[in-house]
This record gives sequence, structure tokens and C-alpha cells, in this order.
Amino acid sequence: MITPEFYDNLTPSEAVALQKELREKINLTPLSTPVRYIGGADISFNKFETTVYAGIVVLKYPEMVVQAHASVTCTVQFPYISGLLAFREVPALLKAWEALTLKPDLLVLDGHGIAHPRRLGIATHFGIVKNLPTIGCAKTRLTGVYQEPGNNRFDHTPLFHKEEQIGTVLRTKPNCNPVFVSPGHKVGMEQSLQIITQCCGKYRIPEPTRLAHMLVNQERVKGSQ
Repeated sequence: MITPEFYDNLTPSEAVALQKELREKINLTPLSTPVRYIGGADISFNKFETTVYAGIVVLKYPEMVVQAHASVTCTVQFPYISGLLAFREVPALLKAWEALTLKPDLLVLDGHGIAHPRRLGIATHFGIVKNLPTIGCAKTRLTGVYQEPGNNRFDHTPLFHKEEQIGTVLRTKPNCNPVFVSPGHKVGMEQSLQIITQCCGKYRIPEPTRLAHMLVNQERVKGSQ
């Protein structure tokens, strides 16, 4: 069982080796059980500091009404390295998850699922560690190529890496940059897109991760006072 403390003394090379090990456990079989509660998770930190703020918000699905939330502040030792950000983020998210009074059926994380050079973005990493259905919804591309989707709400195009579809580029609002949706674990590619579109309100960012972002930023402001 991987605990938050497990990450404390990992080296970057050990982290890459763990990603390759976890990759063998990825399951992208579509979720067959109903989603009653959906979670959104986000992290806030300064890349040059060791303090990490993590938050999870749980909403009724598909109504998008908040039911519960939890946030934690942690100190992390792992350095800020592109492609290995999960090793800064997962320990704090594990603590936020344990603090939740209501666990969601599926968790959307502000980051990538399999749309990652080693297929182990934060959503996939966390999903495997907790054996939980997860989806990644990121604001920027980490890897892959795509054609720009149309400018209408919910226009989308596939995101490819080495001729494999690793995600979907989704326009959630006209005249706004798209988001990058990818399955994390225990959920399918098309299903991930369908669920994220159900979570979109009037903002560019889907409600679960938008609300989680607001939560962690509030905690970060408190922490700096």
C-alpha cells in the first residue's frame, strides 16, 4: 500500500521506474456502475517552495451541487520536474482524500491521465494508487499532437502520441482555449469526454476542478497571511 510518506525519499530515477511499474496496471475499461457523486481535485504550490495545498470537492452528479470538501496543507520534498509532478502532488491528495467525509464514485483531477509521455499523469497515478475511477482534465498540453477543435461549445478533436489516441482536446466555451481530457484509470476514452461535458457550466473549466481550484487557492491565501 502506497502511503503519503512513501514519496518522501524517492529519487527522480526511482520515480520514473515507479511510473513504468504503475503503467502496467492501467485499466481503461469503461466504468459500468452509475456515478452519483463526482469529485474534483486540485493542487496549488510554488515550484520553488516545499508547501503544497491540496483540495477535493465532491458534487452530486450530474446536478453539480457541492456535497462535501476537504483540504490539507503539506510539506513535500520531491523536486519540481516536468513529467514527475505527481510525486509532489499525490502525497497531499492522498491526505485530502482520507479527510473526505463523502467519497466520490469518480474523481476528476486538474492534470493529465494517460496524456503523458509515460502514460502516468496525476489522474492515472492517483487512480491506480487508490483503485479509483479517475479522469484528467488539464488546461495545457503536456505531450501529443492535435488539430485545433472548432470554436463551438463541445467541439473536440483527438490528441495523439505516436499514433495512439491519448486524450481529447475539448472546446468548453467559444473563444476560449480548449482543455485536454484524458482517461486516468477504470474509465474509457469516450466516457471521459462525455462525463466532462456533463460537468461543464458557464466557465472554461469543468465545475469539479474549477471549485477545487477555488478551494486550494483560498487555503493558499490563508497560509500566506
